[in-house]
Amino acid sequence: MPLLKPDPTFYPSPRLAAQGPREKLAYVAALNPPGSENNDAMLVVDVDPGSSKYGQEVGRCTLPNFGDELHHFGWNACSSALCPYAPHPHVERRYLIVPGIRSSRLYVIDTKPDPRKPHIVRTIEAEELAERAIYSRPHTVHCGPDGIYISALGSPSGDGPGGIFLLDHFTFDVLGQWEVDRGDQYLHYDFWWHLLHDRLLSTEWGTPNMIENGLQPELLMKSEYGHRMHVWDLRRRKITDTLELGKEYQMVLEMRPAHNPTKIYGFVGVVVCLKDLSASIWLWHRPSGAFEIKKVIDIPAEPAEPDLLPPALKDFKAVPPLVTDIALSVNDRFLYVSCWGTGEMRQYDVSDPFNPKLSGSVHIGGIVRRAAHSKYPDRPLRGGPQMVEVSRDGRRVYFTNSLYAAWDEQFYPDRVGNWMVKLDAGANGGVQFDPKFFFDTKEYRLHQIRLEGGDASSDSYCFP
Repeated sequence: MPLLKPDPTFYPSPRLAAQGPREKLAYVAALNPPGSENNDAMLVVDVDPGSSKYGQEVGRCTLPNFGDELHHFGWNACSSALCPYAPHPHVERRYLIVPGIRSSRLYVIDTKPDPRKPHIVRTIEAEELAERAIYSRPHTVHCGPDGIYISALGSPSGDGPGGIFLLDHFTFDVLGQWEVDRGDQYLHYDFWWHLLHDRLLSTEWGTPNMIENGLQPELLMKSEYGHRMHVWDLRRRKITDTLELGKEYQMVLEMRPAHNPTKIYGFVGVVVCLKDLSASIWLWHRPSGAFEIKKVIDIPAEPAEPDLLPPALKDFKAVPPLVTDIALSVNDRFLYVSCWGTGEMRQYDVSDPFNPKLSGSVHIGGIVRRAAHSKYPDRPLRGGPQMVEVSRDGRRVYFTNSLYAAWDEQFYPDRVGNWMVKLDAGANGGVQFDPKFFFDTKEYRLHQIRLEGGDASSDSYCFP
């Protein structure tokens, strides 16, 4: 339903967003672990330190179908609705658009009237998505000024190409495939944009057949996973350029553009380098007319005894960092990097994006380290920092530990665990665990987090 005035959780600029009220609830995607008979769920977690339920589940929406495998999800609308050319300025941040990456089903979950009691108002079946957009395995959701953009990893057959499709802001109907001219783009993963510059960028992982039953070492060693980024004309929906990182840099995943709309740069994470198992962070930028990309952070692998490693890593005698998610604070100052393999969350000061400086680090979990949380210092933890989300003011960092069910089993064969934690971040850098916040559940694995009222990776802004 349209509003008479803009949603108060929409902000014209990142500066004003950082001044907004603190979040009190987090929505967390909870997926059924292998061997369990649970349906997936959207959990509501209390993140208000003044509440008696702080760090506990206070609501949930259990999905009606088995085997969806919730992964990434997003809001139906955000601050991009305030862009001067937005055709829907009075939409409301109310619905969570929740894809099942395994089932190719999408749920529209209403968080009102009671945000602790989210409920499903529409289900889009895989058949409708395939018929109207020729895609399957929906993945990442971004609310744009002209519709809801969703990435898809591939076609209904499980092959490529992957790409982007749109939902209508009001009806949630699948409008169709976004691309008009994709050139030789075939693999797909994440996408983001520079709205004021009419450019969209996308990254590459692999087709569903390449990823959904686990990492395929023979494909990895032949450099068949993604190693490129693509630049698109946002209005004309056509590819204009491709940025090659090098075939040894495999799986170009999460992207985080600068929030300041006058800045045309951003960061992207690469899972592994075949030469030395390192991970890396790259910076895209446009110094003149053309986009360029440059590696700005290297994170080395850590030596390890083969007996401590899962079968996939024994021969390498090392633990790769496996950077699987990144997050950029709303003020564009701090970049958070999840090292799922080594069990480290890194904070970099990226005030100068070309010269990031490590400003904070904590360890938890890890393939070998199994570092404990401060609340339970005698409890070794499995899994590692994975999906990370940052509050709008940049002072709180939340993250979970499950990557993707089949990949969890490969890298953590004794089960990955199921926890969510919170860091307190200093205004000028540095992070430490909140000793009072450790959320775990024996029912589910936990993946993406969205914060009430928006967060550092949910909104796009059109005013500096």
